[in-house]
Parts: sequence; C-alpha cells; structure tokens
Amino acid sequence: MGPVLDPVQSDQVLPKKAAVVVIGGGIIGTSAALALAQKGVDVVLCEKGEIGGEQSSRNWGWVRKMGRDSREMPLIIEALRMWERLNETVEAETGFRAAGTLFISDDDEELARRAKWLDIAQPYQIDTKLLSSDELAALMPGATRKFKGALYTKSDGRAEPQKAAPAIANAARRKGAKVFTNCAVRGVETSGGKVSGVVTEKGRIACDAVIMAGGVWSRLFSKGLGLTLPQLRVRSSVQRTAPLEGGPEVAAWAPGVAYRRRLDGGYNIASDRSAIADIEPDNFRFLTQFLPALKMEWKTLHFSFGKQFFDAWSQSRLRPLDQKSVFEEVRILDPSPRSALNSNAMKSMTELFPVFAKAQVVQEWAGYIDVTPDAVPVISGVDTLPGYFIATGFSGHGFGIGPAAGRLAADLVMGDTPIVDPHHFRLSRFFDGSNPKPEAGV
Repeated sequence: MGPVLDPVQSDQVLPKKAAVVVIGGGIIGTSAALALAQKGVDVVLCEKGEIGGEQSSRNWGWVRKMGRDSREMPLIIEALRMWERLNETVEAETGFRAAGTLFISDDDEELARRAKWLDIAQPYQIDTKLLSSDELAALMPGATRKFKGALYTKSDGRAEPQKAAPAIANAARRKGAKVFTNCAVRGVETSGGKVSGVVTEKGRIACDAVIMAGGVWSRLFSKGLGLTLPQLRVRSSVQRTAPLEGGPEVAAWAPGVAYRRRLDGGYNIASDRSAIADIEPDNFRFLTQFLPALKMEWKTLHFSFGKQFFDAWSQSRLRPLDQKSVFEEVRILDPSPRSALNSNAMKSMTELFPVFAKAQVVQEWAGYIDVTPDAVPVISGVDTLPGYFIATGFSGHGFGIGPAAGRLAADLVMGDTPIVDPHHFRLSRFFDGSNPKPEAGV
C-alpha cells in the first residue's frame, strides 16, 4: 500500500453543469482546480480514487530546480515561489522546507557532466554551485567517506507528498470548487466538435472545458477520444524509515542511494537507479519516439515482463460510456515495490551513514511515473478538440512543478496570460516535425 494520505472530504451531490471539469486528483489536478477556483471559475474535480492516491503521494518529495531540463526552468522557478508561501495559501501544512539538494559525484567525469548544467542555471541567476570534496563533506556530517564533489542548490526544498495534494484540494473546496473522490470519469462528450460534457460513474456534468490530469491514465483516457498521446509509465520503488536522530539534513542523490529527510524526522530512501520499465503494449507502439531517451537511460533502467503486460492489454479496450470503466475497476494503481532495490539502497545508506544501522524501515511502496519521449510534460490544449486540455507526462518531475503546472493549465483553459510561455509543453510538438528529445545530462 502507498503512504497514508491526509483526508479530503468529498462533495456528495454531483452538479448538472460546471464551467470546467478537472479529471485527476493528484498535485497537478488539485493545483489546477485551486487556480481556477481562485479565478472565480465554477470548477469540479473528479478523482476515481483518493486525492493524491497514486504517484502524487508516492514520489520522493523533492522540490528542486537543480538538474532540470532547460525547458522546465521558468515553470519550476514559478513553482518554487508558490511553494514558499503554499502553507499560507492553503492554510495547512504541506511539509515544504527549503533545505537544499545535492547531486553527488564519485568521479571526475560525472562531476564534469554535472557541472555543465551550470550553463543552464546561469541565465536564471540560480544559487546552484559546484562543491569541492571538502565543501561537500561539511554538508554530510557523519558520512564515512568523501566524494569528488557535488552540485548544490541551497534554495531547493522538500515537501510531504501525502500532505500536499490533499491540502491543495481542501483549499480548492474552501474557494468554491467541488471535489469528488471515488468518482471516475468514463469519458468526454462533444457537440459541434467541441467538449460539451463528461460522463462520470455518478452521472453527467455539462461543461465547456476539461483538464485531463490523470497521470499514467491520461494516455488511455485520451485514446478514447481518438487522440494519440505518446506516454509510457515507469515504476519506481521507495521506502521510509521511522524517525531517526543524527541523519543528514540536505536531500541528496548519491552513488547507490537517494534520500531526503521527512517532516516526521524519518527518511525517504530509494536506489539511485530505481526505475523499472514494465514491458507493456505501448512500449512497442511508441518505441521509435522513445528510442533517444532509451539510449540515454539504458544503463539506469531495469526491465520487467509479466502480469503488467496483460493487465495493460486488457485495460486498453475501449468501452461504451454507459458501462463500467477500467477507471472504476482500478481505483488506485498500487504496483509492487522492488524490495531488492530498496534493500540495496538501505545498505548503501548505512555504509555511508552508520547511524542508519539503527533505522527502522516502516513501509515500502512503488508508484508509476508518467513519461514522455523528451521527458518534458504536456500542458496543452488539443487543436483537434477545442475545450480538451492535457496536463500530464511529468516524467518524475511533477511534484515540484505541480503548483505552477496546475496554474498554467488553468491559464490556458481560461485564455488568460500564462504564468510562463507554454510553447515547449504543447502536445503538437510530437507530430509537427519538431522531434523533441531529452536534454543530455539532465
């Protein structure tokens, strides 16, 4: 099971109409709903399971600028500004703390590769700097070894995934949004070539616009509208410990392990190479578009073939809107963690910080990350279906970007001046000859 989530009260009476329906109650969907409610828009959020039940509560909890793709930089800068005042905005604890992040290197070649990212950071006047071995050691008290160096961004932060999306959803409700949990949207209805409503398991809602923020489900849902969304899913495993005194304060990605301190005094710990590509039919369908990313990440990926292939095959069958949907059958995706990866990560953590020999692992889980061919999200309207907007494909970067990504989606829906230039996030980039690829070394 995934982390325990803070509660969100569900509304009970489904409205007959709304201006905008947001599909998906992760951090992107809840942030979009809050932004729309703040604009005075009549908005309904529908979540098939629980708010934050999938990857939005299962990620590492990093809120970082460092190491971002240059195309994401303006959005994460805005997001950090929002995170800094988010507790006040939502009137609740999201766990955000500006505690810094480290990307640690064990050899000169890797350190030089990391250092190239400073060219991306420089135009944005970010406080990222390259640390020497001795400077890094000062940020890792209790460590048993020294590394070549690291990239360090003091202004980066961390937050609590199991708190953030619920807190944002509750704030959206206070601002007038209607939030429905255990309420799957089966599909979208159109009239005159435009969005005219959605059909949920509890009834129909007439609306002018839809934001699809369904994470790894966005590809399948959009397929039901005749749309192609090149997106795959990758499984990541994590574990958490009970509160532990004497551990590191700054979050780090180090050889063998990635970690960050939790608000409760425990730690989230994962393998630095925890990504598992479960082979599914879409892997073959989008193979050509994902080849550049596959070549870049070949050494860090684990591959798995099994039940997931046949589950995905079965789930891909389209169904009439008057029948029970797969979104009702699978309320929350709860994949099995790869315990061996978690065990290796804890071993690396204990070797690096002996205090973790006393750590008690109280839970482990896995989640599915929604990935695009260029590892950059889609936050975009769909040219062929006016009123349908997509916010997905965050490729493991979505938690930190979440508040600003939701705001951008809301801006696009309402035709307002966008918080950042949305050009790099357009869906059409995959079909207009742009042939986008991931940035090397990010």
